[in-house]
Amino acid sequence: MWDLAAPAPRVYAVLERAEDYSLWWPQIRAVAPAGDAGGGVALIRSALPFTLRVSADELLRDPARGILEVALHGDLEGWARWTVRPRRGGARALYEQEVEVRRPLMRWLSLPGRPVFRLNHRLMMRAGRRGLAARLAAGTEAV
Repeated sequence: MWDLAAPAPRVYAVLERAEDYSLWWPQIRAVAPAGDAGGGVALIRSALPFTLRVSADELLRDPARGILEVALHGDLEGWARWTVRPRRGGARALYEQEVEVRRPLMRWLSLPGRPVFRLNHRLMMRAGRRGLAARLAAGTEAV
């Protein structure tokens, strides 16, 4: 959950532009659009020496309710959802995901490496929150 000092519609507008994530989220190395249905392919790499290739297919885009949801395929299989709500002084962005790791080496390491993978994910999410907050503060998001 990220508390941000920007109105919910601005936060939502930045989050719905997945093709720009690599501009503010350091671990999202690249995003390429794929097709007309709001999908794309992302390359993701955090502190661990793994670059994940994940494609996303849009399931739900509902600005009125502040929800963005995608199906994930590739090195991660499952779904991810942003829910953006107004809160006093700005907005709250909740990120939820349910994924299964499909990459064989990561599956093999999943049990013994669980604490390291969780730490890696927390660090990535912290960097994403900082990047989004900075982008919103600078007013550099596209309109």
